[in-house]
Amino acid sequence: MSTEHGTDAPTVDAVHMRFDDNALLSVLFGDHDRHLARIEQAVGVLVSSRGNEVSISGSAVAVRAAESILDDLYAQLEQGRVVGTAEVDAVIRMQAEAKGKALRVADEPLIKTQKRSVGPRSPRQAEYLQALRDKELTFALGPAGTGKTYLAVAVGVSLYMAGKVDRIILSRPAVEAGERLGFLPGDIRDKVDPYLRPLYDALYDMLPAEQVARRIETGEIEIAPLAFMRGRTLANAFVILDEAQNTTAMQMKMFLTRLGEHSRMVVTGDLSQIDLPAGTSSGLAEAVDILEGMDRSAIVRFTDIDVVRNPLVMRIVRAYDAYEAKREPSGQR
Repeated sequence: MSTEHGTDAPTVDAVHMRFDDNALLSVLFGDHDRHLARIEQAVGVLVSSRGNEVSISGSAVAVRAAESILDDLYAQLEQGRVVGTAEVDAVIRMQAEAKGKALRVADEPLIKTQKRSVGPRSPRQAEYLQALRDKELTFALGPAGTGKTYLAVAVGVSLYMAGKVDRIILSRPAVEAGERLGFLPGDIRDKVDPYLRPLYDALYDMLPAEQVARRIETGEIEIAPLAFMRGRTLANAFVILDEAQNTTAMQMKMFLTRLGEHSRMVVTGDLSQIDLPAGTSSGLAEAVDILEGMDRSAIVRFTDIDVVRNPLVMRIVRAYDAYEAKREPSGQR
């Protein structure tokens, strides 16, 4: 790929890009050039294509951004990665939040599982994946839709497939903090499965269903409510505690002290969605305060900017945050 600028001045407002592999361009541009149209809309430029060349015009800053986006997407295609609407949006988001840093999706290693490969879709997700790879204990805080649990499951599955852990253990508080399951019909699995369904869904995205079922039967994958963790030592395992904002301080301490040798632990939660009884402190909030800056651990804080679901989810999160701010001017929740 080559690039030609319309002028050498700092206020360059035109760029011509030439791509070497014509076979990749139909994917790069998208059906009816929809990817180019998405970049135009997001960055505020005009993009036109002819053959293996693309012309970009607009303000100097916008043109540079669009050029970086196309360069990143083309590099991903050269690596054999899939590029669709979600990937285009991810690169646009990374570019918008990079703030001058050299941050490209194409430079980030993919998390590979049997059914799919997963990469970051925001700078914060890139930070999170790095922490999951490097740290024994990682806390992930932030709103729904930021990939906290999904990315953790992906890393857990990839480490398990590589033989670096023997087990994957997924847990969450079953019902609120008290895990009041007795009134529900059926055996214990019938009672807890509805509350653990999001963890099953993430697993089914990474592994064939028959493998998930078989490995659950053998104990290589365990999905259980938090109460089942008491008294255990979780060694040679990748352990995830989801919805951890709904743990009490005692439950959180119990869970964290289960960490055994050659294991990694991930704790995820949204401190704006605490369902504990009035007057009960969140174990997640307390743990973050106590363990901030501790060696061999990391705390990653996501915001609404990192929401990678339907764009409407980001607007919903922001609307609720604004509502809470008006209701409680002090900002305390």
